[in-house]
Amino acid sequence: MEKKIKWGVTGSGGIARRRTIPEGISKAEHAKLVAVYDTNAEINKEVADEFHAMAATSLHELLKSDIDAVYVATPAGMHLNDVISCAKAGKHVLCEKPLGMTVREAEKMIKICGARGVRLGVGLMMRFVAQHQAALRLIQGNRLGKPVYGRAQLSCWYPPIQGTWRQDPEKGGGGSLMDMGSHCIDLLEMFFGKARSVFCFINNTVHPYKSEDSAVVSLFFENGALGTVDTYFCIPDNSSKNILELYGSKGSILAKGTIGQGPEGEMTAYLEEDNAGYNALQQRAKGSGFSITPKPVNTYLAEIEEFSCAILGKRSPSNDASLGLHSQKVLEACYKSAKTGKVIDVKQ
Repeated sequence: MEKKIKWGVTGSGGIARRRTIPEGISKAEHAKLVAVYDTNAEINKEVADEFHAMAATSLHELLKSDIDAVYVATPAGMHLNDVISCAKAGKHVLCEKPLGMTVREAEKMIKICGARGVRLGVGLMMRFVAQHQAALRLIQGNRLGKPVYGRAQLSCWYPPIQGTWRQDPEKGGGGSLMDMGSHCIDLLEMFFGKARSVFCFINNTVHPYKSEDSAVVSLFFENGALGTVDTYFCIPDNSSKNILELYGSKGSILAKGTIGQGPEGEMTAYLEEDNAGYNALQQRAKGSGFSITPKPVNTYLAEIEEFSCAILGKRSPSNDASLGLHSQKVLEACYKSAKTGKVIDVKQ
């Protein structure tokens, strides 16, 4: 597979500049950066100069350039119009999560991309973390036994910043739950299958902005397992260790730091056989686990490679839009639960 997918980027000044362009598009074997666009012309020119790309002066000019696909990294409130514009121009689209602001927007994106014959993917890149994939293989091989409980945590310190879209639900759809909790919920569903129902609390515990700075979600999975997601914009970065815990009838898989933007993190499995008997003393053996240490994978590189190869191979990518649509359905149920104080079933 010698051909490279020619990429454009809209929203070049944020996560695209920090991570996806330098770590993903620029280093991918089957990708090449051609053009970038951002509403901040000065920043866009800096990105273009840094990565040797054309600095488009509008989204229209970007879409008129010689590109095959567009990475949409604009604020969530712009995703719908950006994806529709790309689809109408015949460009494949990898859209950062969330896939629009609502379920209806996600469904509209999928419908239009399907009608135009272009592929639509979503940037849930934490699925590509090497330890997460290794844990998934253990679970699929029944090493964990019947899934019992999972917890995923992702928090950071995000103080009030004037004009930032993640702190305004009208621009970002929500706060810590929408922005970071979506990754955590998606990971637990990757391991345990789809959530059937949710119960959620959201709050502004520390910061006074319009979006929530705190969220806790309880999940009931279709296979009977339970789960918890906790995600905050009001805990200092070094104080939150971004814990992942997966428990089953045969043991556990515990990780620290694998949830996040970088490849660092530690994961240990504590697995037992089926014939474990009842231990009245509940004694815990020390040092009985084994480290899960696969070769690190850059998640931004992995998601760009997967989507590029899917276009070249004329197949659906593993990070296709169905993940983004389902994520929106779960998030919709979470926010409804937080508003009503009730357990809410997830629409299927």
